[in-house]
Amino acid sequence: MPTLLEQLKRHTLVVADTGELEAIERFHPEDATTNPSLVLKAIQAGHYPAQVEQVLDWAKQNSASSEEAVSKACDRLAVLMGAEILKSVPGKVSTEVPAALSFDRDATLAKAEELIEHYKALGVDTGRVLIKIAATWEGIQAARVLESRGINCNLTLIFNMAQARACAEAGAFLISPFVGRILDWYVKQDSSRKYTGEEEPGVQSVSAIHAFFKRHEYPTVVMGASFRNIDEIIALAGCDRLTISPALLQELQGREGELTVRLKDNGERAPRPAALTEAEFRWQMNEDPMATEKLAEGIRTFNADQMKLEKLIAERLGV
Repeated sequence: MPTLLEQLKRHTLVVADTGELEAIERFHPEDATTNPSLVLKAIQAGHYPAQVEQVLDWAKQNSASSEEAVSKACDRLAVLMGAEILKSVPGKVSTEVPAALSFDRDATLAKAEELIEHYKALGVDTGRVLIKIAATWEGIQAARVLESRGINCNLTLIFNMAQARACAEAGAFLISPFVGRILDWYVKQDSSRKYTGEEEPGVQSVSAIHAFFKRHEYPTVVMGASFRNIDEIIALAGCDRLTISPALLQELQGREGELTVRLKDNGERAPRPAALTEAEFRWQMNEDPMATEKLAEGIRTFNADQMKLEKLIAERLGV
């Protein structure tokens, strides 16, 4: 009998949630996603040594100050990692805009353009690159502009329908609604409550988003993310894409059994609702304490790891 991973790949595009080339080559995903935490983890583990040395030399030669050198080195390193990953996947790689820019539309636009220029300088087909942006109102509006310029985006840290809708209405190529972090919030509120895979609030959130997008014919790709166990993944079989950590990919690969497709397009169609205004978006976020808290926490966490990465690079640059 085929493994759960083999069966999942028949119905859902599997994406590796890692920057580790060994894991990517082992599980043969279609795409790969990265973020500041994964970049930091990979560098701390000693991966990409040649790329790190190349970045340090390049930054020293192309910067007017130590501060500029650190910033440019971090950007270039993320891009070099992405370029290396693209050699091992047939699809796309996501490269993230620093979380500190999450509430600045124009700065997000400028940084996204810089990252794309880095990829172009390396001769990479930028059609295979997704610019990853936190799904704040400002981030979503930056994605609207980038998509109009032919730069595809992955809107991340999505915790509710308001964020998902606004991204689709902005024409985002892909969204990453989180599963495990939603579960974390609810468990923290009531640690005695136990959930099965399909009962988990994160699974239900992604399922509802997927159904809404199909019903209203939004072309935006739904990619479930942030999994705590394979039951969550099994409960979302049939989702457009799922980005999965190496540990859970290994568990899926090592287990047999019949996989049932849970998410399907039932063919029902309805006119799209009027697009959310900024006021409506912010009110719906305000009324959802889980989404508000987890979005803010995610941005803080990514920013903290970005700062750690910058400190590591600064030490290596001797500044």
